Amino acid sequence: MNNAAETWWQRIVAGFTHSPAPAVTGTELALVILLAVALSLPRATWRYFGLLATVTHELGHAFAALMTGQRVGGIRLGLDHSGTTTTFSRRPLAAVWSTFWGYPVPAVVGAAMVWSGFNGWGPAAMSVGTLILLASFLFIRNGAGLVITAAAVLAAVLLVLTVPPEFNGHVMIVLGLALLVAAVRDLGKVATVHLKRRDRLATSDAYLLSRATRVPAFVWIVLFAAVVGAAWWVAWQPMSQVFAVLPSAPLQGPGAAPA
Repeated sequence: MNNAAETWWQRIVAGFTHSPAPAVTGTELALVILLAVALSLPRATWRYFGLLATVTHELGHAFAALMTGQRVGGIRLGLDHSGTTTTFSRRPLAAVWSTFWGYPVPAVVGAAMVWSGFNGWGPAAMSVGTLILLASFLFIRNGAGLVITAAAVLAAVLLVLTVPPEFNGHVMIVLGLALLVAAVRDLGKVATVHLKRRDRLATSDAYLLSRATRVPAFVWIVLFAAVVGAAWWVAWQPMSQVFAVLPSAPLQGPGAAPA
């Protein structure tokens, strides 16, 4: 056990160095996109992967609150993909800021993962993600949340221990794209709440923002979509370079020497 913990910590520390950019072919990237979609769209896989998207959503609220000097009372997570982050602030604008950063955050994190994966920072992204998940235990306030977070931490630890560093970039690209797809799925879900399931408006951040600011909820949904779209644009830049070359020709990534 001690050896495993020591190895894990060494991998975490070693991750904070730049690695050679992975060679990604068009064929591989197409398969990666299909895998990302398979994680985020079918109900069977979304039942589990969607929990990671929920954790990311709620951590976005918590991080935004801490950025603006708010006190985070805690995070509660549900196995039905529900979540609540309680924050305390005397400044209305600060509360609006932290409420906004929920739905867009999986896309922002996903784009960062994709960029890191393509640019040789996949191990660093994996190390940072694992440490953030560990730190999130400080804010979890219910049993289901502890179970969900523990499962995410265990998965992250296993990835750190079992995935060779040279493949970390590929793993980050898959997970990042899956979170980007998840962000679009969640946007569709919140839009559906406002259009067809108005009995569940209280679960919508857009509704909470509209009540706090008197700005219509659809404006907030458009702003969510704008951030998600920008994240997709960032993620598309390295992907477009792969698709610009022949499917069988690997892209070495920025700064890599040609073969």
